[in-house]
Amino acid sequence: CVDGTLYTGIARDAAKRFAEHKAGKGARYTRAHPPRRIVYRESCANRSAALRREYAIKALSREGKLRLSKTA
Repeated sequence: CVDGTLYTGIARDAAKRFAEHKAGKGARYTRAHPPRRIVYRESCANRSAALRREYAIKALSREGKLRLSKTA
């Protein structure tokens, strides 16, 4: 986000969801902390797997999330 924070979420179409966030729609967090760019993205087999992966990523420290983004 523009303030240097990292936001984690799931979407079927990441580019469309990012545009919605940029437009101030969607998550309350991204309305208060506008997104700057996507730093990491991965695909999952289904929504259930995506939710589990989102939870695991959110549990990471900031440093862990930054390391993950550098593997992309």
